[in-house]
Amino acid sequence: MKTAIHPDYVQAHVTCTCGNEFTTRATRAELHVEVCSNCHPFYTGRQKLIDTGGRVERFQRRMAKGRQRSAQAGTGAGQSTGAGQSQTRSSE
Repeated sequence: MKTAIHPDYVQAHVTCTCGNEFTTRATRAELHVEVCSNCHPFYTGRQKLIDTGGRVERFQRRMAKGRQRSAQAGTGAGQSTGAGQSQTRSSE
């Protein structure tokens, strides 16, 4: 077995975005996490919207733009086809 190839396993200070701090062991001395057991919905029983880097706002902007385009085209939002699917029309 090779010697001195594994990282040191040290005491780690973990800080969550909710403000919770605790100590554990890891290969890094400082860890910053977004969700911990004090704020995770599974452990707390409360629904919490976790917005990482504005992704929720970005999604809402994309949805609003899509609704606006479908309203201008005169079609409903449910009329779009999925990727790789073709839409067939019967001749009238």
